[in-house]
Amino acid sequence: MSAAVAKRPTPVNQEPLWLRVTLISVAVLFMALFLLVPLFSIFYEALRQGLAVYWAAITDPDALSAIKLTLLAAGIALPLNAIFGIAAAWAITKFDFRGKSVLLTLIDLPFSVSPVIAGLALVLIYGANSLIGGWLEAHGLQVIFAVPGIVIATVFITFPFVARELIPLMQQQGSSEEEAARILGASGWQIFRRVTLPNIKWALLYGLILSNARAMGEFGAVSIVSGHIRGQTNTMPLHIEVVYNEYQFAAAFAVSSLLALLALVTLVLKFIVERRALPAR
Repeated sequence: MSAAVAKRPTPVNQEPLWLRVTLISVAVLFMALFLLVPLFSIFYEALRQGLAVYWAAITDPDALSAIKLTLLAAGIALPLNAIFGIAAAWAITKFDFRGKSVLLTLIDLPFSVSPVIAGLALVLIYGANSLIGGWLEAHGLQVIFAVPGIVIATVFITFPFVARELIPLMQQQGSSEEEAARILGASGWQIFRRVTLPNIKWALLYGLILSNARAMGEFGAVSIVSGHIRGQTNTMPLHIEVVYNEYQFAAAFAVSSLLALLALVTLVLKFIVERRALPAR
């Protein structure tokens, strides 16, 4: 009888203790070496020469300009990402049309294309020698080596995050609630505001948090289109590179710590959103 009974596989949580300890130790060691120690080093070097030096570094006019420009680019990119993400997710999940697979592929394009290539493409399109860029400059609007180019590059790099958070969720939810609201006489705006938006609010916020983190830390595409004009077109990552190359290590680590602090705040917000979203799933 016992020989005829198939042997049940051992559950994962009943693996040998040594194996669990080894896997956990490898994960903790990896996180410590590649995340925690580097972050600690950044804050240590930033504060090593005292608070006075730290404060002077982050209140330098060029540093303040870089901080303001970084926040401005992220602040403009986020609502644009929200609009595009909601529109794209709605179109893909609620309608059938030709080219849907092409649209899905194009949404993932910034994930696969190098940011440097994206920056070069923007220079070709909006540069002074291009058709569009020449026309814009003739009408008093400079894109490349100016704030508009930085905003466009930031949007290009970050726009997939919101859409990629919303599409799987809206596919899972289906359209039954929207159809019921339509039968009850609700308008399109009422359906979106009272049915769709409450269902996707946590995924939308999560996507915006990821977009914000990428926007503030973007270097490659912004570096190409900015022109590295100190006090005008340098974002925080570009300012860090400039002062580091000039051997102003205290200033470089000070601004780096501020950027890392913003990233940690983003991580905390991400954790809070994930915890709040769990009961809704």
